[in-house]
Amino acid sequence: MSLTYDLYWSFRSPYSYMIVQRLIDLEREFDVRGVVRPVYPLAVRTPEFFETRDPLWFSYFMVDIHREAAFLGLPFRWPRPDPVKMDFATRTYPKEQPYIHRLTRLGVLAAERGKGLAYLDEVSRVIWSGEVENWPEGDHLDKAAAWAGLDPADLNTTVEAEADRLHALVEANQVAQRAAGHYGVPMIAFNGEPFFGQDRFDQFKWRLEQQGLTRR
Repeated sequence: MSLTYDLYWSFRSPYSYMIVQRLIDLEREFDVRGVVRPVYPLAVRTPEFFETRDPLWFSYFMVDIHREAAFLGLPFRWPRPDPVKMDFATRTYPKEQPYIHRLTRLGVLAAERGKGLAYLDEVSRVIWSGEVENWPEGDHLDKAAAWAGLDPADLNTTVEAEADRLHALVEANQVAQRAAGHYGVPMIAFNGEPFFGQDRFDQFKWRLEQQGLTRR
């Protein structure tokens, strides 16, 4: 029987972008399956989290994300625009957000359609690779959905018609994430154990192997 894990993931997290390809490769090679559970980023859930960070937290973060992307061989640039709108003068996040809620609900919907990981991969590349300008404009997201094996028209119609239901599922994911042991992303929960951060992938795979991971 396939091993399963839960993946808590955010479209605003560069580290979430950085783990997806390894999970796709893992699932292609081994009998393991992820349950994709998108969540809103901390900047939306608990924006006060960033108000208490030491300035070194931000400067180190900016160094580390570029270094980690280079180490992994991934194209990378901070998104234009940012998936979460921020007031740079005050370093605060307005309540009204034009992108992140819809993006996250689309991720939940893609997971329901059985293409969650593929959708996260294609959309995060559009957002984070630096190869696309103004990613919310035009048909960039529709093309990403099609590349993931989904019908863009179906996604667009359903995400609007079922916004409240999908929002409730995101909220439920966030409750489940904390119950599983952490609030950050990406976070994998497997067999009652949380693995927070893309740099815990190797430990996660090691634990899978201890539980009988087999090749396909």
